[in-house]
Amino acid sequence: MPIELILNVTLQGLLTGLVYGLMALGLSVIFGVVRVVNFAHGEMMTIGMYGAIVAFGAWQIDPLISMVPIAVLLFALGYAMQALLINPFINRPEHSQFMLLAAVAIIMVNGLLMIFGPDARTTLVDYALDSVEIGPLLADKVRLITAGLALLITAGLFAFFRLSLTGKAIRACADNYLGALVVGLNVRRLYAFTFGLGSACVGAAGAMMVLLIDVTPSLGPAFTLQAFVIVIVGGLGSMPGALLGGVLIGLSEALSGLFFAPSAKSMFAIALLILVLLFRPQGLLGRKPS
Repeated sequence: MPIELILNVTLQGLLTGLVYGLMALGLSVIFGVVRVVNFAHGEMMTIGMYGAIVAFGAWQIDPLISMVPIAVLLFALGYAMQALLINPFINRPEHSQFMLLAAVAIIMVNGLLMIFGPDARTTLVDYALDSVEIGPLLADKVRLITAGLALLITAGLFAFFRLSLTGKAIRACADNYLGALVVGLNVRRLYAFTFGLGSACVGAAGAMMVLLIDVTPSLGPAFTLQAFVIVIVGGLGSMPGALLGGVLIGLSEALSGLFFAPSAKSMFAIALLILVLLFRPQGLLGRKPS
């Protein structure tokens, strides 16, 4: 097999993996702060994808532009979900939280089915088939742009949590819930803001992903599972781990599709998950429980 082909496929997997990482970053941020696993995460991504489809079909707005209002709308949806539905379940058993969010996911999937039907939908932008030469490599222009935007959004999120007062307050809530209450932080509002941020990340990732694959309502559960695999591989609650996990899953999917068969992609992603759970249960960049 030509080495150029292997390198090109590896590059494509790396670029796609960065978008995967942005998707999983939202899940990791929510769990790292709120300590609630969003079982409707993939379904929220499909909402973002359909938002980009509607904007492109109705007004010919490029998904990379509609990504901004979609992220804002998903932020509002996530904020409302946390404030109205999830906050009352914060101190309840994990199975209650699971049932709540699983029910939300089912409602989302069936709502999308009712509105858009089961048929696959896509967008076809002018640059969809363009490529960029990088030495001996040939990269899809769409994947280069989406990967760059995913890195930019991730860097902005890191800077927000590290440098802004709100970001520091959110980190304080994650580190010491009781201490945050004692010093007068509005923990419930900060939790809702964090859930909104995680939802905005997955909305932006959805607008990018619609340039790479077709969308159907049934993609929601598959994206939720993929996001779980990524954050567990990288380390649940670790933001750098989510990005690393996304890249590794993207590479495993691309190379397994090349060397074996496209249908083997999920098998190798799950195999990677099993190896990480066996030899480093906390994830590659996760911290061991104290």
